[in-house]
Formats: sequence, structure tokens, C-alpha cells
Amino acid sequence: MNPLRVVTSRVVVLPDQNVDTDRIIPARFLTTTGSEGLGAYAFNDWRIDATGSPRPDFPFNDTRAEGAEILVAGHNFGCGSSREHAAWALREIGIRVVISSEIADIFRANAARNGILPIVIDKSNHAKLLTAAFQELTVDLERCEIRSEQLGVMEFPVDAFMRRCLLEGVDHLGYLLTKLDAIEAYEGAAS
Repeated sequence: MNPLRVVTSRVVVLPDQNVDTDRIIPARFLTTTGSEGLGAYAFNDWRIDATGSPRPDFPFNDTRAEGAEILVAGHNFGCGSSREHAAWALREIGIRVVISSEIADIFRANAARNGILPIVIDKSNHAKLLTAAFQELTVDLERCEIRSEQLGVMEFPVDAFMRRCLLEGVDHLGYLLTKLDAIEAYEGAAS
């Protein structure tokens, strides 16, 4: 996993509320235990019509969304079942940051463990960000700030352990492995 410190990118805005993990990655695509290839199915039933053509009104199909790493989502993003595949699919389409006024707990944990920074921001700033489609934002995890030329600076809270893991580019196991010398010294002293 790559460290996440500062992300400057255009924003894709998906304002719908209560977007569950089945909308992020439909259940019929959960036939794998690995993450490769899932990006092709991200938001599939929303992004693609019945003929297999991209829906022109879906934000990720807009050419301005190309290369976007920041998703501003509606309230209660990632609710529903606890499928890690949803985080995998978002990561594979390039999303590094998800911002909402509420993000489901299990999705938030899965996102962070997979290198995506989940930001829960107050409703007032969230409303401002929902108007920022395809504008450029900077998300600075070191300072816990979102910066925009149009919207100014917004601070956000983040769990200290999640922040440390994302800044260092490690998951929980990776973090424990950085403490291996201390663990082995303790085990040696205890025997």
C-alpha cells in the first residue's frame, strides 16, 4: 500500500444518500477473493445501462472525472453489507479519498485498510463540497485539512491509528511488523 499524505485532484461528486456497498459493487461480481479487476464493475448498475453503454449522466462517465482521486459522496456512504470488495473497487478506479457527512463504520474501516482515506466532515462543509464537482481539491492528511481555491480550508478529524497507518502506507499487519524487534525483545524477556 502506498503512503497517503497529500492528494490533489479533481473531485467526483456523487450526492445520492445511503449509497450501499451493493451499489458500489453489485453482489454478482463478488466471485473473487482478490481485488484485481473489480474496478471495471464499480457502480456497474448505475454507470452502465441495459445495453451495456455508459450512462452519460453518471458522474464517473464524465470525461472530467478521468484521473479523479477524490470522491465527495452523499450522506451515509458505504452502508449495507460489509463487503471489502467495495473498497477494492473504488481503489482500483483510482479513488484515494472519500468525503461524506457520514460513512458507514465497516466501510470506513475497510477503506482505510486498503489505502483509502475516509473523511467524515460536518454537514455545513459537506454541503459546500457537494457543489464542487470536478473542481480541484487538496486533501492534506498530515495537517488534516481540505483546501480549495473556491471553498477555502476545512479541517477534518481522523482516528490517530488510521492516520498513522495511511501516512506510513501500512495496514494493521504492516504496522505490527514495524514493531517486530520490540515484540521479539518482549517475548525473549518473558521466556
